[in-house]
Amino acid sequence: MKRALSAAALASFALVAGFTPALAEYPEKPVSFIVPWPPGDLEDVLTRMIADDFQAKYGVPAAVVNKPGGGGGPFPGAVEVATAPADGYTIGSFIIAVPVIGPQLGIPELSPDPFEPLGVFLTYPFVIAAAGDAPYSTVEELAAYAQDNDVALGHFGAPLAPTQVTFALAEAKGFAFASDAAFDALDCNTLASGDVDVINTTLQLILPCLGDVKVLASIGSERIPLTPDAPTVAELEPTLDLELWNGLFVRTGTPEDVKAKIIAVAQESVMSERAQTLAKETGAAVYWEDAEAAKARIARDIETLAAIEKMLE
Repeated sequence: MKRALSAAALASFALVAGFTPALAEYPEKPVSFIVPWPPGDLEDVLTRMIADDFQAKYGVPAAVVNKPGGGGGPFPGAVEVATAPADGYTIGSFIIAVPVIGPQLGIPELSPDPFEPLGVFLTYPFVIAAAGDAPYSTVEELAAYAQDNDVALGHFGAPLAPTQVTFALAEAKGFAFASDAAFDALDCNTLASGDVDVINTTLQLILPCLGDVKVLASIGSERIPLTPDAPTVAELEPTLDLELWNGLFVRTGTPEDVKAKIIAVAQESVMSERAQTLAKETGAAVYWEDAEAAKARIARDIETLAAIEKMLE
């Protein structure tokens, strides 16, 4: 009892004297960057650059943790970030779907939106592609072929933005895919296996076989430099002007000084020579868009996807 009273008395004295416990400066322990996809694609490669630079700058372990959703998109990985403390030690590297679609799916941890953006750093070179021996080379030819033949689509998840855009493009062109399936990875093997006829994927994943596939269109505002002859979906249907992007997110309520330290490293990483070289080699756009601009982008994308949803109804 005496010890308890003494401890209480000391605590009271400290408060009266104006002493407060010293707070450890961030970061003081390992930091995790959650990438909710398998290793190898652009968001993974760039986030690893950021993690490496973070570790070098602050002297604590920083690692990418891949949390693919088994064809369920990025949402299991997003839930892990949503349930972590708002202290900057668990950072999400998320595609457009997490803040734009996630809150609408009925997943308790994601609704209302529990995240705030630190910044957007990547616009994917996202494409709609078919095998090299497919009997169509354009979206118009695909539409004509699909009138009398079954065409199967492979995607990363039915609710995700690129899949919704692809479905809406088919609707605008007067056809529908006979079947569709979700995959964690959509690459050269997916088309070669014959599991599906058409895939919507990032160019990075089919670069090894780019000469053996047909890129029917790209999803984004501008044509991809590596596939200049493939029109954008927005060219084919202006109402479907949407970019596929990736950014860094933390739990709402993360301290401002913590966010500032993460942003400082991330901005420097993505503007580095090695990151910009990756952009040139893959057709991606790699840049830094700050938090306020990212919030405005998310608001616009919510409106665009709402219009697409109404179109598909």
